[in-house]
Amino acid sequence: MRTTRAARLSVAGTALAALALLSACGGGSGGPEEPAALSTAPAQPQAKKVEPVVDALPGMPPVLDPHDVYAADRPGRLSPVVKDFPSRVYVPNTNSDTVSVIDPKTYKVTGTIPVGRQPQHVVPSWDMKTLWVNNDLGNSLTPIDPRTGRAGKPVAVHDPYNLYFTPNGKYAIVMASMDRALVFRDAHTMKTVKSLPVSCYGVNHADFSLDGRYFIVSCEFSGEVLKVDTEKMKVLRQEKLPFHGAMPQDVKVSPDGKLFYIADMMADGLWILDGDSFSKPTFLHTGKGAHGLYVSRDSREMYVSNRGEGTISVFDFPENRLTKKWRLPGGGSPDMGGVSADGKVLWLSGRYNSEVYAIDTGTGKELARIHVGSGPHGLAVYPQPGRYSLGHTGIFR
Repeated sequence: MRTTRAARLSVAGTALAALALLSACGGGSGGPEEPAALSTAPAQPQAKKVEPVVDALPGMPPVLDPHDVYAADRPGRLSPVVKDFPSRVYVPNTNSDTVSVIDPKTYKVTGTIPVGRQPQHVVPSWDMKTLWVNNDLGNSLTPIDPRTGRAGKPVAVHDPYNLYFTPNGKYAIVMASMDRALVFRDAHTMKTVKSLPVSCYGVNHADFSLDGRYFIVSCEFSGEVLKVDTEKMKVLRQEKLPFHGAMPQDVKVSPDGKLFYIADMMADGLWILDGDSFSKPTFLHTGKGAHGLYVSRDSREMYVSNRGEGTISVFDFPENRLTKKWRLPGGGSPDMGGVSADGKVLWLSGRYNSEVYAIDTGTGKELARIHVGSGPHGLAVYPQPGRYSLGHTGIFR
């Protein structure tokens, strides 16, 4: 019977293995078999992977995963605090002085809440029990109970363009854009603790480092970025972005906590900044009027709303590149928003079109276009997964 080359190699390999075994046992020499030496050394345990220790801001909840700041934001992982809240989309209409409330299941506006003058953002509190409407020109914050959808008595706060919370829940940080200040307030009473003047103009968006010890702030009207010490409430560094007429907007930290992405609506893309070294940033073009930044539930992708051209760019963190661009049919002005609790829908306000867009995160297809009030801006999808809120339209850890 004719054998194949593979069969001959298999037979030869078996024979060689048998010879090697005999030799190792002394059977091939014809002499007495040597007893096997007994090892007296203890078995070495398998080395365990040592995770880096995060020296976090005092009072901050422990970092779940030092390799992923968004580890708590997985689909449907709702805190016991919010798990019974009805799912809603809250849309502040800056020109109408109202908040439109949308049922995400029906894509219908279910209510309209009158608030103060020029509401800019709807911001979840650190403990996630309250939604704060930032009435910028009304110099107040209107609380909304997300369980009932009812508004409470406004709290007097001057120039609240945007609102953040320190990772330990101690302070609220008001981005007082026109006052040129970062105002640290008690996170519950909103009483001023410290007003930190800044020399840049138009402080508006921010995000925190992995350890919570500093945060990066964009200054839209002077084209600058700040690095601020969270605990000392002090500006550590200030730099001008290397683009004439830069207008930085939203800020997001990378999943590994090493880089900060800063949308620039005049440079039409993202500045990528090493937060620790605060060295010169690199630039990535995304599209005209780059504005809002939102991370997917698996921490793999980031959605970039390009307000000036009606598109959404998709950035892949592991691949470090743009992989897709979705175009809204008929155009639009996608601005700010958030991702649904299950991660399947990206919600964005249409700033200049009095509408809201619901976009399928799997295909980029527009699922709905919903008419709201005039000048919709910092839309909040609520509730969302996470243990606590860092503010804005929903940054959760």
